[in-house]
Amino acid sequence: MTPEQFRQHGHEVVDWIADYWSRVGDLPVRSQVSPGDVRATLPAQAPEQGEPFSAVLADLDRVVLPGTTHWQHPGFFGYFPANTSGPSVLGDLVSAGLGVQGMSWVTSPAATEVEQHVMDWFAELLGLPSSFRSTSTGGGVVQDSSSGANLVALLAALHRTSTGATVRHGVDPDRATVYVSAETHSSMEKAVRIAGLGSDAVRIVEVDADLAMRPAALAARLERDVARGYTPVLVCATVGTTSTTAIDPLAELGPICQKYGVWLHVDAAYAGVSAIVPELRELQAGVEWADSYTTDAHKWLLTGFDATLFWVADRAALTGALAILPEYLRNAATDAGSVVDLRDWQIPLGRRFRALKLWFVLRWYGAEGLRAHIRSHVAMAQQLAGWAGADERFDVVAPHPFSLVCLRPRWSAEVDADVATMTLLERLNDGGEVFLTHTTVGGRAVLRVAVGAPATTPAHVERVWALLRENHDFLATDFAAAAAEREAQRAAERAAAEQAAVERAAAEQAAAEQAAVERATAEQAAAEQAAAEQPAAEQAPAEQAAADRAAAEQAPAEQAAADRAAAEQTAAEDAGEESVSPSTTG
Repeated sequence: MTPEQFRQHGHEVVDWIADYWSRVGDLPVRSQVSPGDVRATLPAQAPEQGEPFSAVLADLDRVVLPGTTHWQHPGFFGYFPANTSGPSVLGDLVSAGLGVQGMSWVTSPAATEVEQHVMDWFAELLGLPSSFRSTSTGGGVVQDSSSGANLVALLAALHRTSTGATVRHGVDPDRATVYVSAETHSSMEKAVRIAGLGSDAVRIVEVDADLAMRPAALAARLERDVARGYTPVLVCATVGTTSTTAIDPLAELGPICQKYGVWLHVDAAYAGVSAIVPELRELQAGVEWADSYTTDAHKWLLTGFDATLFWVADRAALTGALAILPEYLRNAATDAGSVVDLRDWQIPLGRRFRALKLWFVLRWYGAEGLRAHIRSHVAMAQQLAGWAGADERFDVVAPHPFSLVCLRPRWSAEVDADVATMTLLERLNDGGEVFLTHTTVGGRAVLRVAVGAPATTPAHVERVWALLRENHDFLATDFAAAAAEREAQRAAERAAAEQAAVERAAAEQAAAEQAAVERATAEQAAAEQAAAEQPAAEQAPAEQAAADRAAAEQAPAEQAAADRAAAEQTAAEDAGEESVSPSTTG
């Protein structure tokens, strides 16, 4: 591609990006494709011959956009924001156009010195301690991510704690310990694993009701580990945790870390840039205790990924852990010690001219423009929290000092609340107007509404609030109808069961009575059968016995009758004798 061709097609690409930004709000926020759909649109083999640039641009619309979740969409409220802006894109374009490899000062002095200067600007704008300036014992560098910054902070801490022994002998994974809270970003544990310590080295410090690390709990864990022979290496405090933007109390944690000689690293990936606003700076009071500090301009400061701002108070610990100088990188400036080689401040050797986009952004917006950007998002989030706090359908479940609001929808008692909340989330995201994500607080699902996309306005926040209520009401009604239907079904089942029980009882009673009749009949038949089958020899004595009994019973009656007859005869005879007169006989 010749410079003139680049000029032509560069204009076309810039036009495409500008058109995309103009219409991004009309696209569904979340990509609607299924796994494998994007690859299915691509040819199986790489092209053997070059194609017209118009074909490449056409495939941005045909292949790329359908498979893109639009982080610059004004309805994007998920995760944390991933800002970009015109000045940032143009700065990246210039960096790509220059194509410098800024690993050492000598390979491109501007890449090093512009970065140092911009990092000093930001240290001042964020109110960071003077030790973080390049003119002091420390300094700043642009890293690829806060995950990477967390790793290099840990390596620097290990170097300092071991007084350099880790460079020669490696780490002692059975003795070193690292302290986080349950709310600390997972990248810190990943850094512990990469550094060779293993997850068993991680100590999880208890949090308070606001999900911030408890200083007393940290002190107790440090004291216990030291007494058991462990070597505390690093404490990771967070300003703006990922789940809820909780803030660990730096002013209380700092003296504890100093007492035990532990490196205090502050992970302020999301919220650190808010300190550019003076009234928000107090939220990270105590930052002067930090040995290292990281925040991401590519989240909330109108600068595209990757642009992590990382500072150390003692650069000797950092470069001591990471510096290595093969012969092919030697040069007079490096050997003289008069320059900074930023390759010694990071994991990889090579590095882009990342500072250009930060320089462009700062010069286009100015500090006041960046402050206005942060203030507007914080104000919108506070408005949303106020609406939710006054609504009986939602609970605001955590403090919300920045631009993230965590909401727990309320559901009726018979509904599984977590399932209902996740159903609400999917319904919102499927609709295409907005995109939200979730977390858990106290073991229960909550919705995260992160205000921060550059194009988001109060109208968009009002819309997400309306959608939250409308979809909550729809689901609540649907759940109630389903619950009523289930209850009616249960009632019908109970009635049917009761009727069946009555019928069973009646059937059992009838069966019992029938069985009794059948038993009586059977017994009678058995008796008659037994009588019919009795042998004659056995029957005669029985008949004789019966006759004897009858005769015996009859004899007394006959004797009584005879006795009565005899008595009557005697009486009659006596009466006859008395009736003969003496005159007759004479």
